[in-house]
Amino acid sequence: MKQTETVKLNDGVEIPVYGFGTYQIPADGSTYRAVREALDIGIRHIDTAAAYFNEQEVGNAIRESGIPREEIFLTSKLWLQDYGYEAAKKGIETSLRKLGLDYMDLYLIHQPYGDVPGAWKAMEEAKEEGKIRSIGVSNMTPKIWNSFVPQFETMPSVNQIEFNPYCQQKEIRKIMADAGVRLEAWGPLGQGNKAMLADPVIKEIAEAHGKDAGQVILRFEYQESAIIFPKSINPVRIKSNTEIFDFALSDEEMDKMRALDTGKGCHNPDAPGVAEMLISAFDVHADD
Repeated sequence: MKQTETVKLNDGVEIPVYGFGTYQIPADGSTYRAVREALDIGIRHIDTAAAYFNEQEVGNAIRESGIPREEIFLTSKLWLQDYGYEAAKKGIETSLRKLGLDYMDLYLIHQPYGDVPGAWKAMEEAKEEGKIRSIGVSNMTPKIWNSFVPQFETMPSVNQIEFNPYCQQKEIRKIMADAGVRLEAWGPLGQGNKAMLADPVIKEIAEAHGKDAGQVILRFEYQESAIIFPKSINPVRIKSNTEIFDFALSDEEMDKMRALDTGKGCHNPDAPGVAEMLISAFDVHADD
């Protein structure tokens, strides 16, 4: 299946360009079922995080799928409460324990505030020890990037940021391209943005290809070299989201999609008070 197509990260690790996201899928059996569904139809890249509170179900689904572990690419993310060197070492071990896995393929700084350099050092060491294959960041704007990445000994392999036709992140993408850092798109369907899914430009292109708006959006992102992992708990939608490899957008259609950029998304990492809001929103140790 084409969704197993991979690209090589700047550290040599191969990552599937198409994956499955688990943000906001509850850990009441829904995550387990959705991940099993995704794996059953051939998706081999699963994205979770400590702050999604569903690592355990993701790990169970991977272990019980019958698919060899090395064939599945698994991402998780370190939460703000575990930043700093010592705390991050514990956070990494907690993720591995909850997942029930020996290693993670990719591990990210989830929100870039506080002692990010200390956490990064712990992640670098965990990579050297084989607990993580690749390390990256998330939600980094140009301002945040320039405040942290120059302090790192190693360059991140990815920056996972909000990316869709309405939020195209051109400034940070240029910085990343110059540094050889891959774009991972969270919210690739605008988190169900009804205006975007009903956009007349997108609908017109969809009709021309016999596709739906979501498939055109995902195809656009794929052609922009983004690594994408749409989320759904609906088996029909999980499958239809993968059906983006049997058509291509023309240069003219790509230009029309690029022209939809509004320059802003639903989340502004540079806004005042975001770090404080996020750290009070989730307690990843509530169940410890």
